[in-house]
Amino acid sequence: MTKDVIALTPRMPDPWSVLVGLLSGGPDKLVDAAGEGAVVQLCDQEGRPLVSIEAPLLVQVPGEAERLLGSAAPPVPFWWTEARATTGVAEAERLADTFAARLAALAGGTAWPPRAVRSVGVVASEGVSVAPVPAAAQPAVDVLTDKVAVVIMDRPVIAMTAWLSDAFRAVAAAERGLQIVTPAGTTLSAAVRDTLPGWPSRWVVQDEREGYYDGRSGAVLLWQEGMFAPVTSPDATEDDPHTPVAASYQEFTDTGERQLAVTLRTVHPADERLILGGALEAVWRELTGEPPVGWGSAEPATLPWSPGRLTDVAFTRAPEPSWFVVVGSPERPGLATVRVKRTKAGVEEEVTLAFGYGADEQVPRDALPRAAEVLATRHRLQSMLVQLRKARRDLAVPPRFEGPGVPLAFVLGAEEVHALPDDRAWRTPLPQQPLRLGPKARPALYYPLPGDPSDLSGWSDFERLVRHLKGA
Repeated sequence: MTKDVIALTPRMPDPWSVLVGLLSGGPDKLVDAAGEGAVVQLCDQEGRPLVSIEAPLLVQVPGEAERLLGSAAPPVPFWWTEARATTGVAEAERLADTFAARLAALAGGTAWPPRAVRSVGVVASEGVSVAPVPAAAQPAVDVLTDKVAVVIMDRPVIAMTAWLSDAFRAVAAAERGLQIVTPAGTTLSAAVRDTLPGWPSRWVVQDEREGYYDGRSGAVLLWQEGMFAPVTSPDATEDDPHTPVAASYQEFTDTGERQLAVTLRTVHPADERLILGGALEAVWRELTGEPPVGWGSAEPATLPWSPGRLTDVAFTRAPEPSWFVVVGSPERPGLATVRVKRTKAGVEEEVTLAFGYGADEQVPRDALPRAAEVLATRHRLQSMLVQLRKARRDLAVPPRFEGPGVPLAFVLGAEEVHALPDDRAWRTPLPQQPLRLGPKARPALYYPLPGDPSDLSGWSDFERLVRHLKGA
């Protein structure tokens, strides 16, 4: 399994420290560069990478090392330097360990995982060779077929790192799926879960009893025809495949922890004075009493929260779409992904946001109408759906069935309400009437829903509401 090794240092690794780390394979080891110089690679005699080293990241957001690695880190700001060893080559893993250990020793920090600091000696790697391109050409990809790219990772949390972001872009351009293989104890960052596309992309979990299963659906998997695919039951038919579900996936225990999940969309006129991220910050403040702490275009989030800087990056990338991750403080776990794109309607922001609550913590339901009011009157809200679900407070996604959320509220923006014929938006099939948000002449509407995690009937109410609004 591929090994990732990370040096966490209070000082930026200077060129001499990096050079000493690169000499972990001896002075005759080949060194190459990729990603326009952003990745340095230790290579075998054929020039194929044994270890790929990402440029150091300055992390200015507290709690990211604890959230993603379960490891203590130097006080912020600190430097995060990541090395990735090629799959199936023991010498490559030792080279990555030694590189991180030397870097941590010279820059006064630590290395993750802890085993990486055991030795700083030269690793004997003469005659070692690795997989040929194209698999070895992409540092994050371990196996490449005509259908999927397979990424094998062993980390506490599979995060949307720069490596993984590159893999997502590469497989999308090649029209392949992405399959992430992990051990049973690993979790996903919500940012990865929300980005991982559908078939044939999967989260593949190793399991002692079943071999492999899908971490999102529980389907037992088998490597067949160049990818992981569900096992076919002997009595399967075309209409009912009878896909077996792994027993490990079904082992769910309700601890009383909850997540408040918010999905919203805003549409702004394309204007040079536009500042993005305002809607996200507004709902964050209403639900937690504080703004987000950090953001970035990958995980870990490295920058202090700044809507202005986020806007600058999105405008620089336009007309191409942008994707960002936004995080909260360790005391109130919160994580959002933001997609920004140009459309005929203007500049659209799609936000997926979640906050975690312990069994003894109160979910702020009373704040939802206030948050909706701010979004509808100040941030051109198009629509918003709020759900409550049984899920972990730390927002990590386990390879277990957690159950669907139940809807607490749905909000329709003022322009969407105005576009509906007659009084359809007001005349609903729900027991409770919608709440008016904003000016009487052109209001948005807030539809309360009886969200109860133990009762999924709220989805029936939501579906009836949506059918009614569509005129069905």
